[in-house]
Amino acid sequence: MNRKEFLTSTLKTALAGLIVSCFPRLSRAETAEEKPRAPVGRPELIAAAREIVAGQTYCALITQDDEGRPQVRTMNPFPPEEDMTVWIATSSLTRKVQHIRRDPHVTLYYSNHGQATGYVAIAGRAELVDDRAEMIKRKRAYWDSAFPGFKNLVLIKVIPERMDVLNYSRGALGDPETWRTPSLDLKKGP
Repeated sequence: MNRKEFLTSTLKTALAGLIVSCFPRLSRAETAEEKPRAPVGRPELIAAAREIVAGQTYCALITQDDEGRPQVRTMNPFPPEEDMTVWIATSSLTRKVQHIRRDPHVTLYYSNHGQATGYVAIAGRAELVDDRAEMIKRKRAYWDSAFPGFKNLVLIKVIPERMDVLNYSRGALGDPETWRTPSLDLKKGP
C-alpha cells in the first residue's frame, strides 16, 4: 500500500468513526465498512431497557379517555420488578383512574432524549390496587402530606405485555429501513 492509499484508508476509517460517534442514530449498516448487526437477544434487551428506565425519575403514563383519545401525564414510578411490572401511586379521584377503570390498557414511556441514549415503551394492563399492606410497603415520604392516612391513595400496577426498547449504547437499534425498534412479548414470561 502506498502512502496515498494508506492516508485514504485511514481517513475513511476515521470519518466512519466520527459519523458513528456524532450521529448514534445511524445504524451500523449505514456506515461504509460495517457489517449488518446481529439481533439483540431477550436478556440483552431487558438489560438495555433496565438501563434506560434506571436513568429516569419520571415516565409518561398513557391512557385512553372516554372518546378513545390518548391522554398523557408525567408520573414518578417505582423501579420495575423482576418481570418488569411497574407500580405508580396516584389519587383515586384522578381522570387517569377513571380511564383505567373503563379501559385497563396503558403504556408507560421512559426516554432519555437529553443524552440520546434511547427509550423504553411498556404496554400492558393496569390494575388499581387499594391494599393497605402494598401501600405501606411502597410508602414515600411525600405521601404524608399528599395522602394523609392514605386517604384517596391508589396504586396502579402495570402488568407488562409488550416492551419496545431503543438503546444506542447497547446495540438495541431500530430497523434501518422501517425504524421499528426491537420488541419483546412479555406475556410469555422469562
